Amino acid sequence: METSYTGSGPYCYANSLAMVLGAPAPSPSDIEVLTGSPFGMQFQNGTPYFDAPGWDPVIGLPAALDLLGWHADWTSGGPAADAVARLRAATREGSVFVGPVEIELLRHAPDMTGPIGSDHFVVVLDVAEQVVFHDPQGFPFATLPIDEFCAAWGSNSFDYPAEPFTMLSGFRRTRDVDVLDALAASLPQARDRLGNGASSAAAATKLAGMIAAGPDEGLRAHLANFAVKVGTRRLADAATSLSRIGATAAAAVATEQARLLGALQYPLVMGDNTAAAHLLHQLASTYPQLAASL
Repeated sequence: METSYTGSGPYCYANSLAMVLGAPAPSPSDIEVLTGSPFGMQFQNGTPYFDAPGWDPVIGLPAALDLLGWHADWTSGGPAADAVARLRAATREGSVFVGPVEIELLRHAPDMTGPIGSDHFVVVLDVAEQVVFHDPQGFPFATLPIDEFCAAWGSNSFDYPAEPFTMLSGFRRTRDVDVLDALAASLPQARDRLGNGASSAAAATKLAGMIAAGPDEGLRAHLANFAVKVGTRRLADAATSLSRIGATAAAAVATEQARLLGALQYPLVMGDNTAAAHLLHQLASTYPQLAASL
C-alpha cells in the first residue's frame, strides 16, 4: 500500500485558498487536484512546468471553487492606490486571497534579491499602517509596508497572463458539495486538459533533450528548487485522490509518474544529466497511459 505524502511544499495558492474557506475546508491536497494542475506537462514561455497543458493558477482556482460550490468576488487592475482601498475595504468583511504576487519582492522573507517572475499567493488579514498577511511559505502574520506589498502585488512578469492587483474576496458557499463528489466531477476537466497525452509526452521529451545537452544553471535551479518537488507532490496527491474515488487504474499511473519525477531530484542536483534525461524519457511514455486510464 502506498503511503501518502504529508509535509511542506510550494502549494501557496492551495494553502491560501484553504485558509480563506475556513473550517471545514477541503485539504490543500484536494484543492490542488481540483484545480486540474497534476494532469500533464507543459512549457510556458520556454519554461517547463509539471502541470496540465494550458493550465495556470488563474484558470485552476475558479475551477476548484466552482467544483466545491463556492463563489468569490474577483477584482484586479487599476492604480495601486485604488487596489489598496479595495483591499482595505475587503478585509473589513473577512480574509482576502491575494495573488499572484512576485515572491522575490516579499521583503519579510530572507534572501529575497529582486523580481524573477515567480508567482506566489497569500492571505491578507488587515490593512492599516502595514499589510498583515498569512504567507503559506512559512510566515504567519507577516507584515510589510503598504508600498512594498504593492510592489510585489503589482507585478505582472509571470509566465502566464495575470492582471496586477488581483484578489478574491467575499467568499460564500452557493451549494453543499462533498469533496469526493467534487473530485469525481473534476475528471472530465482533467481528461480535456491532458487530451491524449501527446503534448505532455512531447514536453517531457523536449526537456529530456535539453537536460542531455547540458542545462544552463537557471533551468537546473528552476527544476531542482521548484518544478520537480511541486510536480511530484501534485502527482502523489492526484494518485491518492483518484484512489479515493475508485479510479484505481489512473491512480496507479499517477503513482508511477510521481515515483519517476521524484527520482529526478537527485540526478538534477548532482549534475547527472544522463540519468535525469533517462527518467524524463520514461515519464514521457506515461502521459498517454494516464490519458487512456482517465
